[in-house]
Amino acid sequence: MTFIIGGGGSGKSAHAETLATALPPPWAYIATADAYDDEMRERIAQHRSRRGEGWATIDAPLDLAGALEALPDNQPVLVDCLTLWLTNHMLSDHDLDAECRRLADVLSRPRGPWFVVSNEVGQGIVPDNALARRFRDAAGRLNQQVAALADTVLLMVAGLPLKVK
Repeated sequence: MTFIIGGGGSGKSAHAETLATALPPPWAYIATADAYDDEMRERIAQHRSRRGEGWATIDAPLDLAGALEALPDNQPVLVDCLTLWLTNHMLSDHDLDAECRRLADVLSRPRGPWFVVSNEVGQGIVPDNALARRFRDAAGRLNQQVAALADTVLLMVAGLPLKVK
């Protein structure tokens, strides 16, 4: 498993797509975004248009672990992204610890080349409200769990991958 982390607009998704498409298709793209407004629908459309043929898109805004478990062995998989998945669970008032444990369990047993994307959200100022601080802390814990499980960790900065692990 390769974990690709970085700030917003750092090139995480594009780099993950490049890594996945270096392998033979078919490729699975597990999308965790929910399109709640026009701006998010446009972002999703841009991501889809960047991917060519050979991609099967699986929408998994909540059941990411189940979507990963349902995939065949040896299929290249791109998960984009953990922080949107975490947001969906927070907004649904789910048990974050239980959901993160379930996901970590599945990620500890990749059955092929998996590329997992997440946002680094802890390098800025301390958020001014409880929900944002809760999100930042939960994302930090999840990112640490996934990084510990990953074979390779890449930090994206200005479109450039820096190998961390």
